[in-house]
Amino acid sequence: MPIWAQPGPRGGYSLNVEETLPPLNFTPAEAAAIATALAATRAMPFAEAGRSALTKLVGAMAAERRDVASQLVSQIRVLPGSGGSGQPTVDVLQQALLASVAVELTYYDAQSRESVRVVEPAGLFGTQNGWYLAAWCRLRQAPRAFRLDRIAHAAITDEQVTPRSIDAILTDVPHELTEPALW
Repeated sequence: MPIWAQPGPRGGYSLNVEETLPPLNFTPAEAAAIATALAATRAMPFAEAGRSALTKLVGAMAAERRDVASQLVSQIRVLPGSGGSGQPTVDVLQQALLASVAVELTYYDAQSRESVRVVEPAGLFGTQNGWYLAAWCRLRQAPRAFRLDRIAHAAITDEQVTPRSIDAILTDVPHELTEPALW
């Protein structure tokens, strides 16, 4: 934990306020709901970040509430869903989204045909069919949705792009998703 120090007669030591959490007053049911939601979305992008956040939440809860939440969670089961999101790919896409750069993808379509294309990422969205990258595809010169589990490789380019609105991309993306996106 980072410590702040002030020398001199009125000095002293203290914990860095920016690194501490205020008291969390989640009820056991609220904590169980968060744990259950994270378990139900194991295949989501940023799943590891979700597990880390849950660990921090549990660590900051009062012992009595934490014990009740733990008892409640022990009585809940979430069956595994479809395949994972491909964490290395998600990490690359996260970096590209934050840096506003183009990404080169090696992608397999529904018929397992491989293509290599450069895209301008707009964001990620999820459906019951899986997680997708919404992007402007330079190969097709159109908005597209790419299933994360079909991206074999993703590499950041050095090319800066103008950030695109995920909502604008999704309005025009031609996809066969049967469930509405979760955004």
